[in-house]
Amino acid sequence: LLGAALLWAGAGALVNLKYSVEEEQRAGTVIANVAKDARDAGFVIDPRQPTAFRVVSNSAPHLVDISPGSGLLVTKQKIDRDLLCRQSPKCVISLEVMSSSMEICVIKLEIKDLNDNAPSFPTDQIELEISETASPGTRVPLESAYDPDSGSFGVQSYQITPNDLFGLETKTRGDGSRFAELVVEKSLDRETQSHYSYVITALDGGDPPNFGTVELSIRVIDSNDNNPLFEEPAYTVSVPENAPPGTPVIRLNASDPDEGTNGQVLYSFHSYVSERARELFQIDPQSGLITVSGAIDYEEGHVYELDVQAKDLGPNSIPAHCKVTISVQDANDNPPLINLLSVNSELVEVSENAPPGYVIALVRVSDRDSGANGRVQCKLLGNVPFRLQEYESFSTILVDGRLDREQRDQYNLTIQAKDNGVPSLQATKSFTVKITDENDNHPHFSKPYYQVIVQENNTPGAYLLSVSARDPDLGLNGSVSYQIVPSQVRDMPVFTYVSINPNSGDIYALRSFNHEQTKAFEFKVLAKDGGNPSLQSNATVRVIVLDVNDNTPVITAPPLVNGTAEVYIPRNAGVGYLVTVVKADDYDEGENGRLSYEMVEGDRGFFEIDQINGEIRTTRAFGENSKTAYELIVVAHDHGKTSLSASALILIYLSQALDAQESIGSVNLSLIFIIALGSIAAILFVTMIFVAVKCKRDNKEIRTYNCRIAEYSYGHQKKSSKKKKISKNDIRLVPRDVEETDKMNVVSCSSLTSSLNYFDYHQQTLPLGCRRSDSTFLNVESQNSRNAGSNHIYHHTFTGQSPQQPDLIINGMPLPE
Repeated sequence: LLGAALLWAGAGALVNLKYSVEEEQRAGTVIANVAKDARDAGFVIDPRQPTAFRVVSNSAPHLVDISPGSGLLVTKQKIDRDLLCRQSPKCVISLEVMSSSMEICVIKLEIKDLNDNAPSFPTDQIELEISETASPGTRVPLESAYDPDSGSFGVQSYQITPNDLFGLETKTRGDGSRFAELVVEKSLDRETQSHYSYVITALDGGDPPNFGTVELSIRVIDSNDNNPLFEEPAYTVSVPENAPPGTPVIRLNASDPDEGTNGQVLYSFHSYVSERARELFQIDPQSGLITVSGAIDYEEGHVYELDVQAKDLGPNSIPAHCKVTISVQDANDNPPLINLLSVNSELVEVSENAPPGYVIALVRVSDRDSGANGRVQCKLLGNVPFRLQEYESFSTILVDGRLDREQRDQYNLTIQAKDNGVPSLQATKSFTVKITDENDNHPHFSKPYYQVIVQENNTPGAYLLSVSARDPDLGLNGSVSYQIVPSQVRDMPVFTYVSINPNSGDIYALRSFNHEQTKAFEFKVLAKDGGNPSLQSNATVRVIVLDVNDNTPVITAPPLVNGTAEVYIPRNAGVGYLVTVVKADDYDEGENGRLSYEMVEGDRGFFEIDQINGEIRTTRAFGENSKTAYELIVVAHDHGKTSLSASALILIYLSQALDAQESIGSVNLSLIFIIALGSIAAILFVTMIFVAVKCKRDNKEIRTYNCRIAEYSYGHQKKSSKKKKISKNDIRLVPRDVEETDKMNVVSCSSLTSSLNYFDYHQQTLPLGCRRSDSTFLNVESQNSRNAGSNHIYHHTFTGQSPQQPDLIINGMPLPE
C-alpha cells in the first residue's frame, strides 16, 4: 500500500472505472476492456511498450486479473459470491493498475448475486410443547431457515400447512434476517387431541422462489382442568372389634381424566376426623384402602365416621369428599389399660442419690370389661432396682436399690397388667427411667505420676507434656480444669518454671532450663471439677533436665596467661621426665564432660601426653646442642556429640640453673621469692633517685617536664589499627615545651589494665602511685628483637603478686579464682 501511495503521488493522472459481473461465471470470462476504457478516459498509453498495464494491487487476485498485453479484465476461476462476501448487501473487488506512463487506474468490480441457493433449516424436525391452557394469540419463536444468498434472494417469508389451530407470522431482525413465530389461534384441549404435526416452508424472493421445508411436531401439555370424583358420596361398612391391625375395611376410588401429576390422586382423612379414629384406622394415600391400625373396642365406640378427601397433585387442585361410616361389631377382647401418671409418660428422671423407697411414678390400670374380665393384676418385669407397690386405685413405682449413673444411666421399665378373663388378656407399658447426675466423683488422673525428659537450653514456651484427668460426671460436674500447686524450685516459685493450660492440661516451659543448675524438679498438678461443691485430685509431675554439651572445657593447669603457659625443665631431664600436667574443667556431665588431651602442633617429637590424665612427659633426652625452648599446642576436648575443645600454648624451657639446683638439692622457694622482691624494690628505688636528680638538673636549666601533658598527648593520638609491640626504650618523659609531633606515648595505669588481653608482656616492678592489682608495666620487645630471637613469645609471670589480681580471659571464659 505504501508503494502504491508513492506511485500515486508521482503519477500524472488518476482514473476510476466501475464494472459489474454476475456470480457463477466460468474461468476466462472477459469482464471489460480496461485498456480501451482507460484510453477513452484520457489515459496516455505508449504503444511501443510491450506491457501497457501493470497491476499494483488486487483484493482478489485468485478470482480476477488484467491481461498485461491486451488490458482485458478476465475471471481466473468461477466466482461464488456467497463464499466471497457471505450475505453482505454489496460485494466489490478492488484493483489498482498503473500504465507505462505512470498513470493510475482504480477499478471497482461489483459481483452481483444470483438466486442459486434455496433456504434450509438446521434440523429435519422441530419439536414444541405447548400447554393446553395457552390462550389464543400466544406466540412461540421458531428456528430460522438459512439462505446463503443475500438481499431479496434470501429468506423472505414462512408458511405453515395445514393452517387450522396455528398460524405463522414472519418478522425481521435487526440484521435484516427473517424468522417465523408460531401463533396459537384457537383454544387447545389435551383431552381432545394431544399431538399435532405441521410442515413449515421457508421461501426466498426469487422468481420463481426457492424454498425449504421442516416438519413441526407440537405436543399439547396437560393442565389440571379436571377434578377427582368419587363413585358414591357416602359409604357404610362394618368391622369386628377384634379385627387385627391391617384388616381391610373398604377401598375407595376417585377418578381424574387428567394425565401425569394432574391425574394422580392422593387420599387422606379430613381434618374433622378425630384423633381416636385416626388411631384405629388408616388410609393408604395411593390406593385409597382403609385398614384397621389400632385396637377397636366396642365399649369405647360403636360407630366411627371418617371424612375422606381425594386430591390430585396438579396446581390449583380442588379435592373431592366422601363420608365412610364404620360400625363396630361387639366382641370380648378388651385388654387392661395402663396409664403412667408422670410429667412425661415415656421418660422419668430420678437422681442417682435418690434413697430406697423414693417414688418415681404413679401407675393407674383399668379394664373396660366387667366381672372377672375386669379384675387386673400388675407387676414390674425384669431385674431392676425398682419395685411396684399396688394400692386400691393406683400403683407406685419405688426405688429399690442403689443407683449409680456412672455405671448405668437409664433403665427401660415394663409394667404388665393381666386380667382374670378366659382366655386371659394382658397389656404392657414400657417407659424409660433416666438417672440424673450428681457430683459424686473426683477427677481421676490417667496416672498418678508423670515424668518428662527435656534437654537443657530448651526454648521458653516449649511444650513439655500433657496431663489428663477424667471425671465420669456430666456437665459442670464432669468438666475438669487444671492448675499447678504452688511450690518452690531452687528458692523460686514453680510458676516461673512451668505453666499449664487450664483446659487441655498441656504443660509448657517458661524458661530455658540449665542442667548445671537444675537437674530435675517436681511439682503437683491439681485437677478440679466444676461441681458445687467442687471435687479435686492431684498428680505429681517430674521434669528431668538432660545435659547438653554446651560448656567449653577450661584449662586450669598449668596457669595460663593469654592462653600461654611457661614451664622450665632441667636440660639433663631424661626420657619419661614429667614436664607438667594439663588439667581442664568441663561443667557438663557424662560424655559431655569427659575430657581427653592431645598435642596438635609444635615439637611433638620430644614430648608425649597422656590422653586421660594430661601428663606431658619427655620422649628423648636433650643434649648440649639442643635448643633452649620448645612449643606445644595442647587441646582438651570433651566427648559430646558435637565436641567442644580448649587449647593452650605450652612453652618449655631448658634451664641450666635447674640443673645446678638439682645437684645441690631442694631450695626453699619462699627464700627465692623474697630475694626477687627485694631486688625489684631496690631497682625501683634507684630509678626514682635517678629520675629525681634528672628532674632537678633540668629545672635548673629552666626545662620542666609535665607528665600530664605527656599523658594528654597519649590519649589524643590516633590509635593504630594494628597493635604494635612497644619496648621500654620507646618510653621516655616528654618535656613540657616539646612540640605535639614529638610527644611519645606514655602507658598509664588505666591503659595497661585494659590491654592485658592484647599485649604480650613481662611483669616488672610497678610504678609509684599504681596498685599492683590495678596496673603493670609493659616491657614490650621490638619486632626486630623478636625476629632476631627464637621467634617465641615469652610470658614471665610475677610470682610475688598480691591475692587481688585482674581476671584473665582464656578461650572466651573467665578463669575462676
